[in-house]
Amino acid sequence: MAALKPSLAALASIYTKLGNTTFGGGDPTIAALQRELSERRGWLSQEQFALAFSLSRVTPGTNVLAFCAATAYQLSGWMASVLAVLGASAPAAALAVWLTLGFESAVRNAYTNGAILAVLAAVTGMMVASSFALARPSLNRRGWPRVVLLSGGTLLLREAWNLSPLQIMAFASAVGALWLEDDGK
Repeated sequence: MAALKPSLAALASIYTKLGNTTFGGGDPTIAALQRELSERRGWLSQEQFALAFSLSRVTPGTNVLAFCAATAYQLSGWMASVLAVLGASAPAAALAVWLTLGFESAVRNAYTNGAILAVLAAVTGMMVASSFALARPSLNRRGWPRVVLLSGGTLLLREAWNLSPLQIMAFASAVGALWLEDDGK
């Protein structure tokens, strides 16, 4: 982590910008925040990112907001955490209400329905691309079997046995604890 603590204004600006201009759900937003906070600015270590990402997955509610709260807290405390959550959620929430009102009035229009289906397809593609971006650091020569097995196993546990996300994460954490990656040391 950088020696200087980021200002509340800088953090609020980053979370507001990325939380409201990144499309496709929480994963693209988290990936964009990782690039900005870890790679570009060097404020957040990979260990801090991994901790916030993991904890955000086991908290109830919206994972991206839990991630924003956790990372901002690590960087600058409670006030930063509150500002990050508000910045990442309030503008998009207002926009969602406005869009819902607009789409409710146009629901019987074939062009509107076509546009909604096209956006749904594009968002699905962005979610897949973001998932790949999050998994890419582990897709090296040694790590890819673990990523493929855990990703495929997750899909199987969810779709074939209808396990809850909490059950799947508990299972994955047990597998991860027992199947350690050889880091070459």
